[in-house]
Amino acid sequence: MLASLGEAKREEKVVGIADVDLYVPRLNFVFGEADIGAGTAIVSLCRLRQEHYGLDPDEALFLERATKEIIHELGHTFGLEHCPNNKCVMHFSNSLADTDVKKARFCDKCRPKIIL
Repeated sequence: MLASLGEAKREEKVVGIADVDLYVPRLNFVFGEADIGAGTAIVSLCRLRQEHYGLDPDEALFLERATKEIIHELGHTFGLEHCPNNKCVMHFSNSLADTDVKKARFCDKCRPKIIL
């Protein structure tokens, strides 16, 4: 899926931002997807907005969610896998509730694992 972004140099990371739903096999949708080897990722803003669910817009909440998902996908490009700690930014978000619970930072176990 991300091959079209090309191979990034090892020290470079590229995150594409889309305003459409993203899907991968075996999942209903994803907030984002990363290619660890290529150092590329993509994040969808579509389902991060309150309006997607018929609710009033909340710009601050939208920006917080987008930040968390971008950091999460960047974490994958630095070699991190999903974390069982629901407060860690690397925790898998199966729903917006998961995204809203986690923080926009790496936990003490994930931070040292980042491959630079």
